[in-house]
Amino acid sequence: MVEKYSLTDQIRDTDRIDMVKDIFSTITGKYDFLNHFLSLRRDIFWRRFAVRQIRLFKTRRFLDVAAGTCDLAIHAAVRYPEIHVTGLDFAEAMLDQGRRKVIHEGLSRRIDLIQGDALHLPFPQDTFDAIGMAFGIRNIPDKINALSELRRVAVPGGNVLILELTLPHSGYFHRGYHLYLKRLLPLAAGIFSPNPGAYQYLGDSIMNFPSAADFARIMQRAGWTDVRAYALTLGICRLFVGRKPERSCQQGSWITKPYNTR
Repeated sequence: MVEKYSLTDQIRDTDRIDMVKDIFSTITGKYDFLNHFLSLRRDIFWRRFAVRQIRLFKTRRFLDVAAGTCDLAIHAAVRYPEIHVTGLDFAEAMLDQGRRKVIHEGLSRRIDLIQGDALHLPFPQDTFDAIGMAFGIRNIPDKINALSELRRVAVPGGNVLILELTLPHSGYFHRGYHLYLKRLLPLAAGIFSPNPGAYQYLGDSIMNFPSAADFARIMQRAGWTDVRAYALTLGICRLFVGRKPERSCQQGSWITKPYNTR
């Protein structure tokens, strides 16, 4: 019997993290295929849009946290041939697959991959011009501390880019997408994935992710300023962009910007 995960279950943060590690270790072989299939390949365009927002001005270094199979890291390295990229993930199996893709793209000298924890990044402060996280923040219970740790390793004036799946606001589309996440996504994933329960968790994690306004406030509480949110593909994905202050200053307001990748 397939185990199904739900964010509504009362579980400890440490148990939730172990559960997520287990999920990603069981779907690694089908991860890229299912991402493209279940998003109708929109995930490729979302990452490319995120990479276009990267600002590199001092260290020419980009950090991809929760790098998974390294799509975001590879997109960044290809678009900016003068930069060095570091990818970090807690799942070694995902990094192994990402490492094969990096080698295939001929980027081994420009992309380093290491296993690590987003809450305890193994880098000095003020190391990276920009930091990205694609579809990873919803898997971290302590979002404020994770975002604070990202801010620590960014240079003053550096930027962060958080790409995440979200619920659209439109009434009919909202209800239809809710049905897709709750019923159709686990059913479709079950055809291809050895652990369709992982995609039950995915649907739950999206439905329980904070609203754009609430997540922007979480970013501000973690010390990021000038927070902007871009709605992608009718709001089923959003890119949140923030800046590390040059020095201590008041928190900035956030702005939402629609961007349709259809």
